[in-house]
Amino acid sequence: MNKIACITGASSGIGLATAQVLANEGFKLILCGRRKEALLQLQADLSVESHVLTFDVSVLTEVETAFSSLPEAWKSIDVLVNNAGNAHGLGPIQSGDVADWDAMMHMNVDGLLYVSRAVIPQMIERKTGHIINLSSIAGKQVYPNGNVYCASKAAVEALSQGMRQDLNVHGIKVSNIAPGAVNTGFSQVRFKGDQAKADAVYAGFEPLVAKDVADLIRYMVMAPAHVNIADVTILPTAQASATQINRI
Repeated sequence: MNKIACITGASSGIGLATAQVLANEGFKLILCGRRKEALLQLQADLSVESHVLTFDVSVLTEVETAFSSLPEAWKSIDVLVNNAGNAHGLGPIQSGDVADWDAMMHMNVDGLLYVSRAVIPQMIERKTGHIINLSSIAGKQVYPNGNVYCASKAAVEALSQGMRQDLNVHGIKVSNIAPGAVNTGFSQVRFKGDQAKADAVYAGFEPLVAKDVADLIRYMVMAPAHVNIADVTILPTAQASATQINRI
């Protein structure tokens, strides 16, 4: 294995778990995120070569600066995992916080676009590559009070389809993963640190954990060259839809 995988949001949750499972497959890793100390700790824990990029995916100038700083040996990225994203708040559209809306749209949509734009040209030049976008079941099924978050993830769904069509002629795979309930730091961020509300999201059933999604990403990137797993919804067994969970 001499391939390079670039993972956004690698400092925690699904991104960190993805770094661990791809390291086990021998990938060299570009670890991207905003928390440098956490990324450096992850780098120290991994058994493969890695390179840390600290930037905010939602700020175009930071993205451009980060990727232009890559040493030549790290610029041929084989796999891009667009994992960075967030959810802020849960409430009706008429009382939504504009700052929360901006945070979700900028990171979930703009961030994916900015990072992809920085990586795609070299994939096109080499006629190879694999982009994996993390959307959500919220991008497929809108639920009450989810409005802008759902809209941002629906945009990821559409962008995954558009990328797949535009990049098909260049031999580049594009995959989309739509997780259901995954117990990471997602709900703590959504409820602004209210641990009781965050815990209630996962009460009464066994949710997915970050490694479940990371294992799916590993399966996707290790598939034969002629196989592209284009779109997968991954749910805990207890979950049937965005709004239906069988709680004990």
